[in-house]
Amino acid sequence: MWMYVKAFLVGGALCMIGEALLLRTQLTSSRILVGYVTAGVLLGALGVYAPIVEFAGAGATVPLTGFGYSLAKGAIEAVHEQGWLGAFTGGTASCAGGIAAAILFGYLASVIFTPRTKK
Repeated sequence: MWMYVKAFLVGGALCMIGEALLLRTQLTSSRILVGYVTAGVLLGALGVYAPIVEFAGAGATVPLTGFGYSLAKGAIEAVHEQGWLGAFTGGTASCAGGIAAAILFGYLASVIFTPRTKK
């Protein structure tokens, strides 16, 4: 039960920061998205995000900062295993399952549901 509360609080805080940026600044949602992924990469590379992941679990790995963290973690591990070439391949390899799932489910949703334009 406590793990759910921690995940909700951390994930909710990350979403609240994003919403505050959206409402209080001139930043577009696309720029906030890129900022969150970049922040996840930087915090992951500096070793700051790993304790947050250990504390909050899915509350820290599901938001966009978690995607950036996964990219950084995969790149760092690949550099240790393959050398500097791993910096270019590790992030993609570590996130390939999630990316493939997003593409698959997006495709299935487009096949099942009829898209309409807004009026």
